[in-house]
Amino acid sequence: MEIDKSQILDLLKGQGKHDEASKADSELPDKVDTDKHGDLLSRFGIDPKDLLGKLGGGLGGMFGR
Repeated sequence: MEIDKSQILDLLKGQGKHDEASKADSELPDKVDTDKHGDLLSRFGIDPKDLLGKLGGGLGGMFGR
């Protein structure tokens, strides 16, 4: 599944991980594919399998809820 990088950055910042968010901003592509970029996500303490649950309602807007 593809997720906008901005949502991941917001998640990290919301967790108080501002340094990780800054690094992620420079290393992640604009559209993050949870399957292809799982290794990159794990560098920032994000488990791709848990990502959808952590983003919660943030994804609802992406699908025209």
